[in-house]
Amino acid sequence: MTSTLFVLNDAPYGNERAYNALRLASALAGREGQQVRVFLMADAVTCAKSGQKVPEGYYNVQLMLGKVLRKGEVGLCGTCMDARGLREEEVIEGARRGTLAQLAEWTAEADKVLVF
Repeated sequence: MTSTLFVLNDAPYGNERAYNALRLASALAGREGQQVRVFLMADAVTCAKSGQKVPEGYYNVQLMLGKVLRKGEVGLCGTCMDARGLREEEVIEGARRGTLAQLAEWTAEADKVLVF
C-alpha cells in the first residue's frame, strides 16, 4: 500500500489550490492500494466547515473533502481552528481536530507528502 499525505494551507475559495489538491486526493483515494490522508492548516481548516453554500455550477470544497473521507483520513490543525474561531461541532463528519504531533506522525509514515 502506498501512503500519500496532502498538506493544505490555503483557504477553500479565492484561488484553486485547495480545489486542485482535493481533486488529486480524491482521484488517488479511488485507486486500489492507496492510502490518502489530508491535513488542513492555516486558512485551509475552513475547507472542512459544514454547511457551505456556493453558487450553482461552482465547486464545493466541503463535498470534495467528503469524497476523500470515504476512503481516507482528514485532520485539522487545532491551533489553526482556534485562531479562526472554528469549533469541532462546525466541522464535517469524519474530519478530526489534530495536532502538530499528529502531522509529524503522518509525515513520517507517508511515502509521499504533497504540500498545497
